[in-house]
Amino acid sequence: MERCNIFLDDVRPSPDDHILVTTAEDCILLLKENQPISHLSLDHDLGSKNKNGFEVVLYLLENKQFPERITIHSANAAAGKKMYHHLLHAQESGVLPAHVKVLHRPLPLRFS
Repeated sequence: MERCNIFLDDVRPSPDDHILVTTAEDCILLLKENQPISHLSLDHDLGSKNKNGFEVVLYLLENKQFPERITIHSANAAAGKKMYHHLLHAQESGVLPAHVKVLHRPLPLRFS
């Protein structure tokens, strides 16, 4: 089965080789399809007061579903760091496998 890349963001365009999802709910639905994931790039703020990118982080850890690489690209400094550190803590405690690359690379709201 071919691996896919997922880009969760409600404002920025996705890279050409990524599937764009704009809500945490849609991202989780895509993850539930159990297709192997090479790269998952997550924003935090998604225009919803109820669901955000942190919900996806929690889903990954609760369901032990891990892509090869996870990038936190949120421009929200505090929330992006929270997501990143939550993943690092999960890695240190053995919940998230050591081979999964976890990156924190904030993107501006507008980029090309």
